[in-house]
Amino acid sequence: MRTLIAEQRPSFVQAVRLSLVISVLTLVPTWYMFEVYGRVLNSRNHETLAWLVIAALGLYTVLELIEVARSRILFRAASAVSEKLTPRVFDTCFVAKLQKLPGGNAQALTDVRTVVDFLPSSAVTGLMDLPTAVLCLSLLFAINLWVGLAASIGALLQASLGLYQDRRISVLLAEASQAQVEAQVRATGTLGNAQVVESMGMEGAMFKRWIASQRRFLTLQSVASDRAGAANAATRLVQTMQGSMLMGLACWAALDNTLSGGASMIIVASILGSRALAPMAQLVGQWRQIGSFRSAWLRLNTLLELVDVPEPGMPLPAPNGLLTVNNALATPPGARAPVLKGVSFGVRPGEVLVVIGPSAAGKSTLARVLVGVWPTQAGSVRLDGADVHSWHKSQLGRHIGYMPQGVELFDGTVAENIARFGKVELERVRAATDEVGITAFIEALPEGFDTAIGEDGAMLSGGQRQRIALARAVYGMPRLLVLDEPNASLDEAGENDLLALIKRLKARGATVVVITHRGKLIGAADKLVVLVDGAVAMSGPRDEVLAAMQAANEQARSKMQAAGANKPKPQGPTPGLPALIAGGGA
Repeated sequence: MRTLIAEQRPSFVQAVRLSLVISVLTLVPTWYMFEVYGRVLNSRNHETLAWLVIAALGLYTVLELIEVARSRILFRAASAVSEKLTPRVFDTCFVAKLQKLPGGNAQALTDVRTVVDFLPSSAVTGLMDLPTAVLCLSLLFAINLWVGLAASIGALLQASLGLYQDRRISVLLAEASQAQVEAQVRATGTLGNAQVVESMGMEGAMFKRWIASQRRFLTLQSVASDRAGAANAATRLVQTMQGSMLMGLACWAALDNTLSGGASMIIVASILGSRALAPMAQLVGQWRQIGSFRSAWLRLNTLLELVDVPEPGMPLPAPNGLLTVNNALATPPGARAPVLKGVSFGVRPGEVLVVIGPSAAGKSTLARVLVGVWPTQAGSVRLDGADVHSWHKSQLGRHIGYMPQGVELFDGTVAENIARFGKVELERVRAATDEVGITAFIEALPEGFDTAIGEDGAMLSGGQRQRIALARAVYGMPRLLVLDEPNASLDEAGENDLLALIKRLKARGATVVVITHRGKLIGAADKLVVLVDGAVAMSGPRDEVLAAMQAANEQARSKMQAAGANKPKPQGPTPGLPALIAGGGA
């Protein structure tokens, strides 16, 4: 964050230089009044008054133009920071979400907006206007020593009030900001799972959970506001008293003939005293924005230091599809115990591998490791000899088709979702839908391929979402396809279409890995992997694995019968091996 801000140093230096000019020009009203009292009233010359008016109006115009220029410079600097910071933070949040690290949510993007909006704010310009205070204090000392000392005391008192706000109130604001983020996350989670909440009567409990965070946020903010209100009132009191006190001291000095410049300096001293406190009062008045900026800055800095975003690296040639898994050990982000334990197998281009296993065997973890979403702690997963996790997804992604177990679609049109939100080439989109067999269904929608499907595909049924996700996976004819439970929401006709699709992909030379608990898809398999408790229990050609499983089941039954176990005769495979649904080659 510091480096990013430092890159805009030339703009901030230029703004500071303009602030110095502004500091001098803010004295124009004082100069004008002094000249009117000192020259015009004494000389009673109308021409002098006219030229003074013209000069003052010209200087006022220059002052406003310079302030506009300073504002534009700061806005451009903020825009430059935003252009570099926003994509970096977005990528970091994305990686944090994948790795289940803190900060993987949209709050970080809100923090970027807070930081960017602060840079051209009145708090920053108030800080740049502090030279005005120094100049005014110097002039007050030139008028009279005691007047200058009194003004300095007022400035120190106001600065002390600012430090009080910074130390006492910023802590409360940070806690309030954290509570606000927590409340926002809870509200988003509740609304995002409205159907589950409603169906099981959880709305009251979830509301209480959210309102607890919301009340904590409001309480902390209220306490901070009360303290800030008292500090702001004290600041205004100091500023109001300053003008009258300096006028009184200047009058006293005039009576003692120690006031430089004559009696007209009495009013000048009062004006300069108010000008000296104005920048500090402006900073104190922006306590809420300063506190929000500080909290956002710290959160962003922590996030950017915590999460490493991989660089694209050297481009690699398009893969042919040779997938090699060698003794892979993987632990999901945030977990302690490994889920995959020494998994090894290989799949050649044009082969179909089907992975089966009981629940919690690590099948979905294997899918994420195969496409490079999660890394391996030991061993390797390679595509054409290159590590899939290290291969930057901006280069590898178009060669991979992935369909997760939980189908995830996005707010947009059908065509945009299938085209992976890249440039929509309708011919390629239609080719993918033809492969999956859903072109007629899509064309029957109200706006065809341009039909908006809503957030997470809310306008579609489960089977329709699954088929569109499958079309997205095959879009562009990728070399490696990993399909995790692709038939979970399909009826028999849909499952038959899926089986035919897998056979076509195989015929075209694609490498296909299918994870399923339903036996029909095994009919398309060349190889079979049985995953149990994160380890490969059996693997090899489909028919050999099925025969070995059948032999193991028969052997287990024979042992139980020979032991005379007083239990019902088992009807399925032994514990630890998956129960395959009959049919489809099972």
